[in-house]
Amino acid sequence: MALHDTPLPESAGPAPSAPAAPGAAPALDPTDRGRLLAGAHHDPHALLGAHPVPGGIAIRALRPFAREVAVIVDGGRTPLVSEGDGLFSVVLPLDEIPAYTLAVAYEDDEPAGTHDPYRFLPSLGELDLHLIGEGRHEELWTALGAHPMTHQGVTGTRFTVWAPNAQGVRVAADFTHWDGTAFPMRSLGSSGVWELFLPGVGEGTRYKFEIHSRHGHRFLKADPMARRTEEPPNTASVVTASHYEWGDAEWFARRAGKPVHEAPFSVYEVHLPSWRPGLTYRELAEVLPAYVTDLGFTHVELMPVAEHPFGPSWGYQVTGFYAPTARLGTPDDFRYLVDALHRAGIGVIMDWVPAHFPKDDWALARFDGEPLYEPGDSRRAEHPDWGTYTFDFARTEVRNFLVANAVYWCQEFHIDGLRVDAVASMLYLDYSREDGGWEPNAYGGREDLAAMAFLQEMNATVYRRCPGVVTIAEESTAWGGVTRPTDTGGLGFGLKWNMGWMHDSLEYVSHEPVHRKYHHHEMTFAMVYAYSENYCLPISHDEVVHGKQALVSKMPGDWWQRRATVRAYLAFMWAHPGKQLLFMGQEFAQGAEWSEKEGPEWWLLDEGYHSAGDHRGVQDLVRDLNTRYRATPALWQRDTDPSGFRWVAVDAADDNVFAFLRYDAQGSPLLAVSNFSPVVRHDYPLDTGDAVIAWQEVLNTDAARYGGGGVTDPGPVKPEDGRLRLTLPPLATVWLAPVPL
Repeated sequence: MALHDTPLPESAGPAPSAPAAPGAAPALDPTDRGRLLAGAHHDPHALLGAHPVPGGIAIRALRPFAREVAVIVDGGRTPLVSEGDGLFSVVLPLDEIPAYTLAVAYEDDEPAGTHDPYRFLPSLGELDLHLIGEGRHEELWTALGAHPMTHQGVTGTRFTVWAPNAQGVRVAADFTHWDGTAFPMRSLGSSGVWELFLPGVGEGTRYKFEIHSRHGHRFLKADPMARRTEEPPNTASVVTASHYEWGDAEWFARRAGKPVHEAPFSVYEVHLPSWRPGLTYRELAEVLPAYVTDLGFTHVELMPVAEHPFGPSWGYQVTGFYAPTARLGTPDDFRYLVDALHRAGIGVIMDWVPAHFPKDDWALARFDGEPLYEPGDSRRAEHPDWGTYTFDFARTEVRNFLVANAVYWCQEFHIDGLRVDAVASMLYLDYSREDGGWEPNAYGGREDLAAMAFLQEMNATVYRRCPGVVTIAEESTAWGGVTRPTDTGGLGFGLKWNMGWMHDSLEYVSHEPVHRKYHHHEMTFAMVYAYSENYCLPISHDEVVHGKQALVSKMPGDWWQRRATVRAYLAFMWAHPGKQLLFMGQEFAQGAEWSEKEGPEWWLLDEGYHSAGDHRGVQDLVRDLNTRYRATPALWQRDTDPSGFRWVAVDAADDNVFAFLRYDAQGSPLLAVSNFSPVVRHDYPLDTGDAVIAWQEVLNTDAARYGGGGVTDPGPVKPEDGRLRLTLPPLATVWLAPVPL
């Protein structure tokens, strides 16, 4: 039994201090010692390391399972005395704390020299702590997490974590065999941040934080700010630093040149793990940019890339908000993919999920033993639809965590846009909740004022720090001002998904043609509110899963009619006001629902497949739609300007016909006419009302090369008696442009 563990005799007065063992430092206060060994001490640096004591400088180390520990000063080696429980100490007869290292030996190993983590000053500055406390650290990832660095002339890794309710925090890692006893962290005051600099620890180290809660529980947590993770199902965080050299300067030089709502914006939505199953980020970089470029899309939208434990969640249940999923490679590998897309002239949008997070016990949920990232009120914390937690948007540090995360992806990975998932679930306190399951806001309303303020701050911060970036809201309600600037009370998004147009138009085309006249308004109603927001028209992954069928399979009729209707629908969509998005597989009329395990059915395009031409025909149409779209400012330049659109045929319900004009900034028009009836309509009269001498077909979805019947008006068509008379192909859309004669 160590001297300081000797039982004290009973006495009426205070017990005298136990004498130190020969050569050992004065014994630790029993309470401090117990808290230190339990991982519940807020200031282990006050107990460990070097400190002046009567008679010299005491050096104490905590190295469980060590056989011996010695201190080396000026080449001289002095053994430390074991105090039991992995504690070792010695008093050196010196007047000042020297520069020193430790030599530690385990079992039969030779002693290995190491710097003492407890001789270093805090490696996080006061400004960082102030900004964290204020919730205004816009580069939070540079302050929290694990950062390889040189500190006081020594290389190592700084570990920092926000855990304000914890009694103690320790670093547990692969080199400690996941036992955190040796490396307790210090609390940096009221900020709630814990810090420890570990010399000699570098990139590739796997680690977690061992939390000691105020309820006495101890558990391991992944780093909320980890910038790299192990590949699931493993859950450790990984020390990393970027060494990537970007080659997209030309892309950035022109990215901010034109507002998105006044530019061509045609998006190909991709689930990276299944687009070409088995390919890594770097392998995808060799094929994805070429494919997207060939089809003419301006952007790709990546379904969530942030780390997530459950693959079938498609990335929408995030545990590593700052780490690209390790399933496909390293963070620098992901940078390589983004860079390759940029060098090909393709913008990169990323799905971002700040609405909720899963309850995995090793991740954010009850992070320090208390509700921290989630609200304390269970009625608000629980997300009833997904079995997850919602974020506490009213807490400054949580809001900061998310705002900085949005900036992080744009700055560190050169992301060009964030499509924000499930915005409606954030904005309404009663979203999917029964009566009594929610509490009104301070004004008695159902709006979540904290979530609204968070979204405004996020948008304002991203647009200020990252010129040329666009934020896009997936918001399915009539909330006003989603894309209005924040300084006028709006949420500040650049675009909003037009879920109403998507639902209505898909409902229309899913009906048999004979019944479509009863649903005619479903194709025209979107124009009633088309200019209330800046819209994107989405045919996303959500519309081709869970029994909803693939796009072509929603259509009625035989195989020819279904393909024809898809072609007509896509051309109607590309001509309609608003940007457009199409999910992978729909560009070649895949007939099966999307599967995250199998990905798109690429074999449908193989030469040997009997219907390959049918699928390649739809793919050719998508390519031509994008090519013509990008070359026609009338289709994108005035998307948010009512004067850029005029109906030509809005009430031809009995004919299943729609016709409208689009105008560019100079007033040059394009005429789009859709016939959603399976019959040819000859000499169909349209009053364009424009002083156009003649019109020329520039795109016809019934063209033979697309798999159509080849019904066309081949030459310029002149108005007669003030009316244009066209031959409308069956189940087809035609675009016409004015031509000089």
